Amino acid sequence: MRRILLCITALMATTAASSAQWQLHDAHTAADLRGIHNLGSGVAWASGTDGTILRTEDAGIVWQLCAKPPNGEHLDFRAIQAFDNNTAIIMSIGKGDQSRLYKTTDGCQTWRLLFTNPDKDGFFDALKFRNQETGWLVGDPVDGRFVLMGTIDSGLHWTRAETSTLAASDQSGVFAASNSSMLVPNSPLFLTGGPDAAFVYEGDTVCTPITAKKARTGCISDFTKFERTPVPLKADSPSAGGFSIAQRHDTIFVAVGGDYTKPLERKGTAAYFDDYLGRWFAAKTPPGGFRSAVAYDVTAKAWIAVGPNGTDVSTDDGRNWRALKPNPKFHDTPDADQHWNALSLPFVVGPHGRIGTLRPNAIKPHKQKPSS
Repeated sequence: MRRILLCITALMATTAASSAQWQLHDAHTAADLRGIHNLGSGVAWASGTDGTILRTEDAGIVWQLCAKPPNGEHLDFRAIQAFDNNTAIIMSIGKGDQSRLYKTTDGCQTWRLLFTNPDKDGFFDALKFRNQETGWLVGDPVDGRFVLMGTIDSGLHWTRAETSTLAASDQSGVFAASNSSMLVPNSPLFLTGGPDAAFVYEGDTVCTPITAKKARTGCISDFTKFERTPVPLKADSPSAGGFSIAQRHDTIFVAVGGDYTKPLERKGTAAYFDDYLGRWFAAKTPPGGFRSAVAYDVTAKAWIAVGPNGTDVSTDDGRNWRALKPNPKFHDTPDADQHWNALSLPFVVGPHGRIGTLRPNAIKPHKQKPSS
């Protein structure tokens, strides 16, 4: 969403603490980082402002500053999707042709332009790939409909979903805050915001098998209907709504957000999907303020949400949250829990080149409670 271009002010958290924290790394950059993708085995990629792309192959001990894409020195790369230690696709944001995709296959030594937004009024918000060939990107409304495009040839060609069920007002949008406003479990689904309320849009079909005819156009047009479901997150202004959605398994979802201009306001900052009742509910005990990203930690069996003023944890599928505070035992800085934008566990990124990793066993495993 265009409004997220504004910097989010970092403020101090005031909620009760739990004993765990992030280990900070030196990335040797001052860029505002919002793209992060952990591949495992020590490999992760990050991206941000001023054409910045970073890569690590040793779990964050050393971050390589990648070559900048051609004509991308001033672009803001909000999303990065990596496939191995040599191959990745990055997405920049901005109006019209400032929204672009670039790809590297040589470990970020060189980049080539894959795709440029064809709509002069368009604005890319999130990029997700299910595998190296099949992916989707979502953008703010153009001509009264959210833009959802798909590819089945590794991003060479993109096709827009042509369906009236993606209808939206000019005030609605998707927040390009952490590249976690969209999921692609089977059909793509994405989270929205704005003064018209927060919604999840979910496609009701999956892509058909690749055929020679479709190889150049993609299969996104096979999505004939999207179901729109309200989500009880604060969404009463252009700066408020749903910012991030994550999934534990097929039916367990948690979403976070709020108003990024009011980072200390707790009401409407988290919601969970009750798979038994089939609807979304507001968190009973919300996080300590606006949160821009959420993810599920399989090892700890806990949800983690981050934002400018703190980090929170939930062990009951998003119903209740508690603050995750710096731990003096590890000589944490007093603000180690704060100033974060995006997650790809165990990695977290933020402004001014801020990168951290969740310490092993930082959150003691909890027995997951039933989601009913």
